[in-house]
Amino acid sequence: METKVEALEGTQKKLTVTIDAKEVNNRFKKVYKDLAHQYRFPGFRPGKAPRPVIDSMFGPEAAIAEVTQSLTEENVPLAIDQENIVTISQPKAEDDQKLVEEGKPYTFSFTVDVRPEFELSNYDDVEIKVPNKEVADTEIDEQIDQIRNYYYDFKDAAASKKLPKDGYAEITVHTTDADGNEIDALSSEKRLYQLGTTLFPKGFDDQLEGAKKGDEKKFSLDVKKGSDAGLLAGNLDAGTYTFDVKIDQVKDKHLPDIDDKWAKDTAGFKDLADMRDNIKKSIAAQKEQDLPRIEENEILYALADRLQGEAPKNMCENEEQNLLQNFFQQLQQNHITFDSYLQESGMSSKDFQQDVKKQAKDVSNQDLALDAWARHANITITKDDIVKEFKDAGVDKPEQLYKNWVADGRIPDAKAGLARSRALEDIRDNHLKETELKPGEKLPDHDSDKKDEKKEPAKKTAEKKTTSAKKTTKPAAKKTTTAKSTASKTTAKKSTSQAAKKSE
Repeated sequence: METKVEALEGTQKKLTVTIDAKEVNNRFKKVYKDLAHQYRFPGFRPGKAPRPVIDSMFGPEAAIAEVTQSLTEENVPLAIDQENIVTISQPKAEDDQKLVEEGKPYTFSFTVDVRPEFELSNYDDVEIKVPNKEVADTEIDEQIDQIRNYYYDFKDAAASKKLPKDGYAEITVHTTDADGNEIDALSSEKRLYQLGTTLFPKGFDDQLEGAKKGDEKKFSLDVKKGSDAGLLAGNLDAGTYTFDVKIDQVKDKHLPDIDDKWAKDTAGFKDLADMRDNIKKSIAAQKEQDLPRIEENEILYALADRLQGEAPKNMCENEEQNLLQNFFQQLQQNHITFDSYLQESGMSSKDFQQDVKKQAKDVSNQDLALDAWARHANITITKDDIVKEFKDAGVDKPEQLYKNWVADGRIPDAKAGLARSRALEDIRDNHLKETELKPGEKLPDHDSDKKDEKKEPAKKTAEKKTTSAKKTTKPAAKKTTTAKSTASKTTAKKSTSQAAKKSE
């Protein structure tokens, strides 16, 4: 097999593959032999029917089409591997693709979008800031405040109090559709409700804001499918719905006083001092555990800021699908529904989609920046490196798996991923300058909306609450469910091993 690569517009490349005549003839022999064994031909033993008999039954076009298809399907990934091309789209055959002819070399072409190669503005040492290892009083205060917020209760507000934005009220709701039928999903008696939780359709909260105890509101809303429908109306048909709402009672949210009695009776500590001491130890342990991840994130943000270019749209879209797949696997493993996640995180589905898009663009640009560093540092990945990754993953036959990945055209992507992993290691070991923040000082804000419209680092998604301060060794730690998978996307060493194990 011979290949020729031609650069096209943008990130596209055209690969022209030529199969020699000997391989073409061998493939014809194989196809006719397979057909002779697969079908029964009167007067001939299985596998012994000659070509003219087979052609008379199926037509010579059948064998030609089969040989053409098998040669292209098998050699497209081999050509990608031979040229070490990392693709970001499925190969696309030329429109005027010709059929193979027996006794002649066969040439075919296809195009692919490839991962672009950008440079960095400089390859100087990477300077980052990391959290101070000391635990500040303000950090302990924040953790205690988070725990305190798990032990709130509600009391009746004064009758004259108006319902504020994001306020709480006990409401009775009766909802009917255009035909006057009551909608159970949007109706309830004396329901405790907080404005701003996106449970009801868009416009519902606007009608209630400023209302007082005893007020009655009747209004109609045009409910459409999507995030504006609200979580309770998610499965309803689009249409006009009428809401009859009574404010039974405006409520005030009351938090407990932070004192020794609360620390002992509710949080389960000896006293407030014991609580603060336990939280301090927990934060210190958590900082030590989180430092490698934070360090990696800060390196990637700093490196991506140097990237001279932007990840193409289809590359970001591919990454978006990866993030979504990982995210929903996490939800499933934690037995959390998507609606519950949105409600707990305070996000609408539209906010979530935008957040994942930002994360996908962020990860894609970071990967391209690592690619640039790997090229600059002359980091090369060999077959032995990939096979070792397979062995480390516990694969029984790593050499055979390597051959399978070559046949599937997956080796170039695996090499690129491992090169990114080693580029990150090179930065950490040889080209990193860290500065500790002052105690209690926060990390830099990487939100693109506040910084640079060209850069869109991912925002941290909402976190799952810890319900007990006493039972956990990290009193105020939270369990994060997020679409972004830092290690698997940027240090592809881990993802290569995982993929190898799945492919076994």
